[in-house]
Amino acid sequence: MEYPQDWLTENIEQSGQKQAAWRTDPARSGAGGSTGDIGTHAYNLGAFVSGLELEELAADLDSFVAGRKLDDNAHVMMRFKKKDGERAKGLLWCSQVAPGHENGLMVRVYGTKGGLEWTQKDPNYLWYTPFGEPKRLLTRAGAGSGPAAARVSRIPSGHPEGYLEGFANIYTEAARAIFAKRKGEAIDAAVTYPTIDDGMKGMAFVDACVQSSKRNGAWVKV
Repeated sequence: MEYPQDWLTENIEQSGQKQAAWRTDPARSGAGGSTGDIGTHAYNLGAFVSGLELEELAADLDSFVAGRKLDDNAHVMMRFKKKDGERAKGLLWCSQVAPGHENGLMVRVYGTKGGLEWTQKDPNYLWYTPFGEPKRLLTRAGAGSGPAAARVSRIPSGHPEGYLEGFANIYTEAARAIFAKRKGEAIDAAVTYPTIDDGMKGMAFVDACVQSSKRNGAWVKV
C-alpha cells in the first residue's frame, strides 16, 4: 500500500495555508500527520481489498520539514492475523513530501496464485497477473469485472468514472441500509460501506504507528 503526495514539501503551514495549517497541528488533527491524513486511506484500502485484519506493525515516522510537529512521511511494516492457517505481511508508505506525486494512492496484493495492482490515478483499470502467465487488464464494468463491481458502476465501460462517484456509491449504500432498517427489512448482504468499526481501526492504526516510532520502530500490537 502506498499514498505519496508532494504538497507539504515546504513549510506552507507557516504561510497561513488553511489546509496545511490544521493538518500539521496536533491540537486539531491528533497524533498522526501523514499517517492520519492519508496513511489511513491506504491502510483501509489494503485491508478491504485483501480481507485481512492487522495484528501488529512496526513504523518509522519522520518530520522531514524543519519545525513540523507531525509526521510527513512514514514507512510501516505489517503482520496480519492468520487466515486459513497462513499469515500475510504488508508494507505501507505514505508521504506528503515526495515531489512528483499528487495523490498516488495504490495497492498491490501478491499471493501464490498471482498478483493484483490498482492505482487511483487510473481508477478504471485493474492489472491481474496469474502466476506464470501474461498480465491481464480488467476494465471497470468490462469483461471479467464481476457482479460485485457491476453493482457500483454507474456508467458503461469505456467512460471515465472515479473519485467523486466513489463517494456517491458510499452514500447510496448507506442509504440502502437506512431504508431497509426503516422498513424492518434485512439489509442486502451485497451492501458495502465503511462503518464505525472501520474508523476505529484507522485510529488504532495511527496510534500504533506513533507508539512504534517512539520506540524506534518496535513491533506494536494493534
